[in-house]
Amino acid sequence: MKFLKKMIAAIALVPALAFASGGGFALDHAPDRSTDMAALQNGAKLFVNYCLNCHAAASMRYNRLRDIGLTEDQIKTNLLFTGEKVGDLMKTAMAAKDAKAMFGVVPPDLSVIARARSSSEGSGADWLYTYLRTYYKDDTRPTGWNNMVFPNVGMPHVLWELQGTRTAKFVEEKDPHGAGGVTHKFTGFEQVTAGKLSANDYDSTVADLVGYLQWMGEPVQNTRKRLGVWVLLFLGIFFVVAWRLNAAFWKDIK
Repeated sequence: MKFLKKMIAAIALVPALAFASGGGFALDHAPDRSTDMAALQNGAKLFVNYCLNCHAAASMRYNRLRDIGLTEDQIKTNLLFTGEKVGDLMKTAMAAKDAKAMFGVVPPDLSVIARARSSSEGSGADWLYTYLRTYYKDDTRPTGWNNMVFPNVGMPHVLWELQGTRTAKFVEEKDPHGAGGVTHKFTGFEQVTAGKLSANDYDSTVADLVGYLQWMGEPVQNTRKRLGVWVLLFLGIFFVVAWRLNAAFWKDIK
């Protein structure tokens, strides 16, 4: 009975922990790139170049990228760098113990990260899109970076060369709960050094990467949606036919 009570208490804490990990920061709506093959291909390239060094996607094979329009030769030429084969899983070369020593925790597998981050605050795509766009310099952190969506994040800003360097601006306000303390209200970012991309281009690049991460979580989602439409149409027609047959069968029976 004690064990059951502990389990119930732990489950009850899950929503609160999920919200705390997000920091309560308002999420921006991610552009929908789920059917844009060029965007998904660019997102796959970004994922391999910027994410796969530390994060694995062990549920995804390189040859599945043919579903977003890439040929086997394009996959070999542009996305395989360390001797992998097209049929291999997307695994990282970094050893788990090395990753834990560097970041304090083993970077999570990103196969279904877009689905895992979905919550009442927004979709997983919205979370990722906002997260990757709200990094800022913080010299008090071990990596030198912090994040508005995920405060005290252990992951450095891997896209900083594209976005440039920014700092976050805060103002002190009295504690609204009347505890006598002060809170720090976020008021915006200040660009310190320019990146390789403009702000709009960087947002578009992140949207491509997020679109790919969303697609990777369920590669058949577009097929599922198309089939769903046809299934609903079939059920609608079948309902009308069954209804008329039922009326014809019972018309002479009182």
